[in-house]
Amino acid sequence: QVQLVESGGGLVQAGDSLRLSCAASGRTFSSYAMGWFRQAPGKEREFVAAISWSGGGTYYADSVKGRFTIFRDNAKNTVYLQMNSLKPEDTAVYYCAMGSTGAPRFSFREYDYWGQGTQVTVSS
Repeated sequence: QVQLVESGGGLVQAGDSLRLSCAASGRTFSSYAMGWFRQAPGKEREFVAAISWSGGGTYYADSVKGRFTIFRDNAKNTVYLQMNSLKPEDTAVYYCAMGSTGAPRFSFREYDYWGQGTQVTVSS
């Protein structure tokens, strides 16, 4: 049984940083792409960032490019999202997801497994 467990969310002020973690189990972590998505109240789930199985390829939504960094540690079965210069519009529940292949994808439909989400709230 695959499990993804996010941690690291919280309440911060605009301009602050947070690092989200997602620990995976139940599948060969190093074989699959990982992604981060977020969903704000009343909005659809949106792509934030994705990383290939090796970590050699990373992709970002335009809204977070230059501020967020996705990286992974395959030895620890963990993917991270480093979020800097946070803005109030980054407020959302953040979900990590495991892809169906090693190649990163932008659509949530191409991810097989999801974590329970972690709340990030950025105050102005």
